[in-house]
This record gives sequence, C-alpha cells and structure tokens, in this order.
Amino acid sequence: MTGHTGVDSPCRIYGRTTELAAVAALSDQLRPQRVGALLLAAEPGLGRSTLLAGAAREFTLGPVLRPRPLPRNLRPYDGLRALLGEAAGVRGAAPPPVSFGAGRTDELPTLLRQLLPGGEPLLVCVDDVHLWDAPSRAVLGAAARHPDPGRPIGLLLSLAEHRAEETEFTGWTVVRLGPLDDNAAAALLRDLTGGCLDPAVRVELLSEAEGNPAVLTALAQRLTPDQLGGRRPLPRPLTDGGALWATFGSRLAPLPPPARQFLLLAAAAQEPDPDAAGADASLVLRAARKAGLDPAALDPAEAARLVHHDGDRITFAGSLLRRTVYSGAPSSQRRAAHALLASVIDADRFRLRHLLHLALAVRGPDAVLAAGLVDAAAPGTPTSGMERSAALSRAAELTAHGDARTARLTAAADYARLSGHPRRAHLLLAATREGASPAAVQGRTELVRGSMALRDGPVGDAYQALLMAAERLDPTDAEAALEARMEAMDAAWAAGDAAACIAALAEAPLAAPPRDSAFAYAPTGPADPFSPVRRVVASVRSGPHPYPQTQTQSQPQPQPAAAPRHPMLDYRAGLRTAIDGHLSEAEPPLRRVLDRARHDDDPTRLLRAGVAALVLGDIAAACRTNARALAVSRSRGLASLTPRILEHLAYAELRAGQHARARAHAQEGLRAAHRAGQRNVAAGQHAILALVASVEDDAAAVAAHAGAAVEIARPHGLLQTVTLAEWASARADLCRGRPFEAAARLGPLTRPGPGRGHFAVRMLALPCFVEAAVQSGASAEAKAAVEEFTLWAAQGTDPQAPAQLARCRALIAPPNDTADALYSLALDLHETVHGDFERARTQLLYGKWLRRRRRPAEAKNRLRDALVTFERCGAPAWADQTRAELRATGEAPAPAAEGGLALLTPQQLRIARCVAEGATNREVALTLSVSPRTVDHHLRNVFALLGVRSRTELSRLVDRAERGGARP
Repeated sequence: MTGHTGVDSPCRIYGRTTELAAVAALSDQLRPQRVGALLLAAEPGLGRSTLLAGAAREFTLGPVLRPRPLPRNLRPYDGLRALLGEAAGVRGAAPPPVSFGAGRTDELPTLLRQLLPGGEPLLVCVDDVHLWDAPSRAVLGAAARHPDPGRPIGLLLSLAEHRAEETEFTGWTVVRLGPLDDNAAAALLRDLTGGCLDPAVRVELLSEAEGNPAVLTALAQRLTPDQLGGRRPLPRPLTDGGALWATFGSRLAPLPPPARQFLLLAAAAQEPDPDAAGADASLVLRAARKAGLDPAALDPAEAARLVHHDGDRITFAGSLLRRTVYSGAPSSQRRAAHALLASVIDADRFRLRHLLHLALAVRGPDAVLAAGLVDAAAPGTPTSGMERSAALSRAAELTAHGDARTARLTAAADYARLSGHPRRAHLLLAATREGASPAAVQGRTELVRGSMALRDGPVGDAYQALLMAAERLDPTDAEAALEARMEAMDAAWAAGDAAACIAALAEAPLAAPPRDSAFAYAPTGPADPFSPVRRVVASVRSGPHPYPQTQTQSQPQPQPAAAPRHPMLDYRAGLRTAIDGHLSEAEPPLRRVLDRARHDDDPTRLLRAGVAALVLGDIAAACRTNARALAVSRSRGLASLTPRILEHLAYAELRAGQHARARAHAQEGLRAAHRAGQRNVAAGQHAILALVASVEDDAAAVAAHAGAAVEIARPHGLLQTVTLAEWASARADLCRGRPFEAAARLGPLTRPGPGRGHFAVRMLALPCFVEAAVQSGASAEAKAAVEEFTLWAAQGTDPQAPAQLARCRALIAPPNDTADALYSLALDLHETVHGDFERARTQLLYGKWLRRRRRPAEAKNRLRDALVTFERCGAPAWADQTRAELRATGEAPAPAAEGGLALLTPQQLRIARCVAEGATNREVALTLSVSPRTVDHHLRNVFALLGVRSRTELSRLVDRAERGGARP
C-alpha cells in the first residue's frame, strides 16, 4: 500500500554527534599535518552516504573530490580513473591518460597535485569504497601512508560494516555508525511528516524502524496523511518486504539461491520468537538436509557476514536483516519453509514448536489446529513466553468464532506483555473487537490493557480499566478479578489517591474459578509467573470447538477439596486497614503476608510482601523480600516484572540508607524499564536516582533525573514519583545552602489540604521541610509541620521518624530551652536503627547549634563524627558543609582524599561506575539522562585522569577502589 504524503527527504543530519566530531577532527588534522584518513562504516540505511555528503558540504579549506558511483563490471583501476576524472572536471579539463600498475601505489598524491595545483588542503570523499576494484582501493590506502609533502590531503571513505576490516585500510580510524537514538529518529520523522503525526503512530514507526533512517523514511512515505494522523488504521504488516528489500536487498541479492533458501529457513525458524538469540542451528540444518541443501550452502552468507553460525545458533547480523529475508520471500515460500521445519521437529518432545510451524504453513481457519496450539501453549511446557504468545496469536488467526478469537488474542497479548514486549501486546489487543464478546472475555482484555497502562500510561486510565475488568470477571473468575483489584490499587497508590485505594481493595465475593475439564482440578505445581495468562488460556482451551463447552449434569465432575485462604486476602485486608489509618489492626494480616514470603517463590506475591514490609516499617524485611523477588524474576527471565521489582528494591534500599545499592539497582531498573517500554517505572527509577544524587551532591544529576521523572510523571498522574523528585530537588537545595528554595519546593507537598504530596511519601520529606523552614525564618510553618510529624512518628511505620522528630523539635526549640537534650535524644534514637546519613545530618545540625552557643569543643566532636560519616556515605557537599563548620570552630579539617576515584567529579564518577558495571555509552547516557556525546567526553577525561586505557582497566580500578573503601 502506498499513498501520497508530501513527505520530503531532509538533507540535515540527525544525531551523530560523535561521528560529526570525528569528521570535524579530520578537517582540523589537515592544518598541522599533511594527511588525514577516516573510514565511516555502517550497515545499509544508517546514513553513511548522508554523513559523507554533509562532510563534503561543510569542508571549506579547499576543493572536494566526490567521484560518482561506478558501473558493476569493473576493470582494474576504474575507481582511480573516476577519481582523477573528477579532479580534472574541477578545472573543466579532460583527465590525461594515465597508466597504473608496476607495483606503484603511491602516485595518487602526485597525480592529484598535477590535476589540481595549489597548496590548500584537499578532501577526497568516496562513498561505498568497498564496491571499488581492489587495485584502486590499494592506491587509496597507500595515499594515507605516503602523504604529499606539498599538499595536505584528507581521505574520507564510507563502506559497508562487514567490509570495515579491509586490509588496504589497516591502521585507519574507523567510525561505526549505529542506529539513531530515539530523539534523533523522532526529529527525522517530524521533518519527514511536517509534524502532522499522531503520537501513537510516531511510537509505532520509531519502534518498527529500529533507528534505521532509510527504513523510517520508507515507512513515512508509505503511509497516507490519514494514517499518519491516526485517522485511519495502519497497514499490517507495517513494514512490507519491498521497503526492507529496498534497503537491505543489495546485501542479499548476490547470494546464490541455495544460500538464500538456507537463510529463509533460519529466518522462519526464529519467527515464533523474533527476539530470541538466533535460530536453532540443529533444526535449520535438519530442514536444510531434508530440502536437499548441503550445509556448505550457508558458507557464502557467513562469508558476507550476514549470519553467524556458532554451532548451536544461527544468528543474523541484525533483526532488520532477518525481517528482510523473511518478509522479502513470497508467502508460498514462507509457508513451505515452515512446513519443512515442522516436518523435522519431534512432535512428542516439542509439540508447541511443531504445531506452531505447522500452523504458519497453512491458510484459512482451522479449528482443530487452533485448539491444539492453545493446548500446547499451556504453562509447564519448556518454551518462552513469546513463543506462547505467537502460538496463541496464530491460534486466533485460525479461529473463526469471534469470542474465542478475542480471548486467544488477549492471552497472546498478556504473554507478550509479561515477556517485555508491550508494543506486540498493544497490536494484539488492537485486533480484539470492542463490545462483541461476553463479559468474562472483555474483563480479561481490560485486565491486560489496564496492566499495560499502569506501567506506561496515565494511571487514572489504568485504574478505571482495571476496576472494569474486576467487575466483569467477578462472576466467573475470582482469581483474575482479585488480581485486577490489586493492580487497580497500585494505580491509585501511584496517583496518591487514598480513597481510590480503599475502594479498589473493597471486599468482593470469591466465586469458583472458571470450570474447565483440563485445568480446573489439575495441581498447579510451583508458582507460575504467567498465572493470569494461564487462566485466559484455560478459558479458550477446548479441543476442536471454537470456545469452552460447559459440562452438563450427565457429565459428573469431581468435587475439589476446600481451598486454603488465598494469600492475597491478608494483603488486601491489611493494606485497606492501614490506608484507612488503623495500623494496629493492619499489622496481624500484613505480618502473615511477610511470614509466608520467607518460603514463597512467586515474584508477584513477593513484591506485594515487600510493600507490606514498608507499611509495617520493617525496612530490612522489605529489602530482603524484594531481593528474593528479584532473584526469582531473573532466574525466570520475567522481562516485564523485573523493572518494577528493581524499583521497589531500590526504594527500600533508599529508605534503609543504602544509597550505593539503591543507585546500582535503580540504574539497572532504568535500563530494564526502557527495554520493556515501561515509562512509568522508568520515571520512578529517575526519582530514586535523583534522591541518591541529592545525597552524593551531584546537582546536575539531581536536575536531570528529577526533570526526567517529572516529565513523565505529571502527564501520567504519578503523584508519588513527583513527590520523590521534588523532595530530591529540595534536599539538593538544602545541601547547597539554599533553604528558601528548599522550603518553596517542599511547602506545597508537605502542608495538609488539596494539592499536597503523596500520602505515603510526604511525611518522609517533612523533616527536610522543617529544617528549610527554620533556616528561612518560617518558624510558624515549621512548628505546624512538627505537630503533624509527631502523629506520624507515633504510628511506627518509619524507623527513622522518632530520631527525626527529636531533631525537628530541637530545631524549633527556643534558644534557652531544651534543644540540647533533644539533639542528644535524637542521636540516641539514631543508634537504634540503620541510617548513617540521617545520623550525620543530626550531628551536623547539633554541631552548628553547639558552635553558635560558643561550645566549640563539644561542637568539634559532633562535627568530626558527621564529617567521617558523610565521607563514608559518599556525600561530598554535606562533608564540605561540615568542614566549613569545623573551620569556624578553629579546627583545620583534613582535605578530601586525593588520587584514584577522588580525582573525578561526581558526574565522571557516575559514568565510571556505570561503565565498570558493563554499560555501553548509549546505556550510560540513557541512565543519566545525558547525550552519548557527553558520556564520551567525560569518559575520555576519566581515562586520562585515572591513567587507564580500556574499559576493562577502568572496571578493575573501580572494583578495587570500592572494595577497598576508597569511595570519594
């Protein structure tokens, strides 16, 4: 499908800051030196030709030579003849006859000087130099080794990524172009469409193109204005084989037919789980042998670096390349490939995979095959969630009955969601029919839709969808209805709506689970992370019939044994009671939730047990329980649940004062959330990182993370995230001696009444507000806040609150009253709980008070203790405040430690730690909300300051320093 869009192909370069800097450095190099050489290597469509053209336009030091593309049938030195012809054309003359050969490869600079006399620098730009003849490439390579003494020459060449190691260019600097980042790709798409683009369509186009500008351009040009604006549905598949072949076909076309057939088998083998680590090599080889293909037929594709065969897997060089091979083949050939694969799979051992390839080989509805796929996709089979999603999706396509089709699409969407593929889940949900199915099927669809919105959308929408799901599921599936209510409570909690939390947790009758002869009385075995999907599969698993058949009285059913109390009922009752303000009544059921969690291996129940621990004020249990949930989630590869677990774990560690651990888990969680498409979870991780940075005194990091958190949180209604981010910014203000700004930030969040902060977070920030209010002269507001905090501390839900309350009372006490005793009480209370940072803040404030009372000896003792603790916590600005107070007492404190990591700025230290943990520059940029160019700049400085030459050396140095306690 094509349509007129008025799409233009813009000439500007998007992103590519590192690559443009390398090209600019080549130009700078020509001034002091006589030669410069740079290779631009990239896969098709990534813009190496555009970058080369831009470099030619921007070069102003002298003439530029850009020979035209060469014909296919090349003779030796045709490339050189084209280059010399271009040089002669600059002067309007015909190129003189020149003979090459005789082993002379160093004559190019001389010939160019003859054709273009002058001493100004010359830039030679050759696009797709890998298509030149070998002798010409050798001459270009020699030109870099034998510079012209009379004229500087720059050589800027582009070539395919798989040819970047050509021997002619050994020793040259190679800049490899990767996919565009999201911001650059969005800018390109905005210019292509003139900004007339629906946000949902933009997200889908960006995801489909995978950062390839040529594919993105082809997609935009394929769609009509109504499709781009979201007024008409998008074509499916969104990227057709023709668009992909136009970009990647040049790499595949030279292959012999047997090699292309081999690649199609490999691409088809991976189609059920496109994101898997390649195709099963043994399966592909068995199918190839049955088709009469010699295993050596794959050799040309390997030689061209299209695939890599490591013995176990056959892996394509990129997912777009695999999609080109698959979608570029005629549908008849794709079906034949799947039939061939199905025929060589052991149907007894790998029933789901066998049936899935069989289903992909047929056309039209097939109720028996669809029912077989649903049966084989049941939990317990050794396969991935995405393969189950593919099986249920294909079963839906083979299903004629609308209700069963919708239920199967919903189940497929939920498996895709849980496997960390929200876009796939959205596409499957979009294929369901609104309002045409029974209430139970609609309820399951709304449950999946609401769960996705909870993690990546307005939480108000998620709340309504989840409550609707619960209402529709109540009569037939109490388990799913309870899960919907728990998720609705999570949405209300994120929004800071206590009344909505209580409403979501209201009692509901627990009806019997859906009747199904296959699942109703079967033992469930170990905890199943896909249990919500399992129930959906149960409801659509019905043999050859299009949807479940209800048993009649003539078919007696066994009576199930009385079920034990549902583990989530205690959680629901305890949390509802706690939110309603009756914490003493909430403790017994929540404590039972925690007790069960000690031996539980269900990550969702463990996650909720972590919440119960926080409500009870048992921070150590919250850390322990969330760590267990993380271990289970990692072992099972739960890509959708892991980001949220990491957020809960990082928050618990933050509450425990374990800032370094909180930072590490929040950074990991941020990357995982971005991979899983969970912006709401990513916003929470940003807020936690901002709070950690407010301790470690990195004002830039606080601003970046807090800004990134609020940018998502405000439009999505995430009041908890907004409160945490504002608290981080205020604490950074307080650290920097800006109490007025801190009080202005925290005042609206901590005061009672409408517009205040999150009900479960605002009290945690109140001690900061009291300190800022006292220092800014707002004593009345400080006293009112302390009165409210007194009630909070009495509830026992925050271990730090009693000590903080004593500190707050000391701050508002009259000069001649009980402040001394209150500070001493606060320090005594700090000793009963973990939290070095808060204790150091109390010591600092106490030291200040003692110094102002002219008690310098006592002040020094308190300030020395605070200084040591701040340094141990990695809080340099707080330590600087303490040193200033010590100097005011007449003591000269030791300067900050020099050498090692202490040489780095806070931002450099963060980047070094991320790199040491294995993150790429792009992942570091994503984590710290900066550009990859900024990361590259800081990393070069880190290498220089620490005297390391590789990321491996840096990792070892950071590990030694931090294990040895040398954290600055």
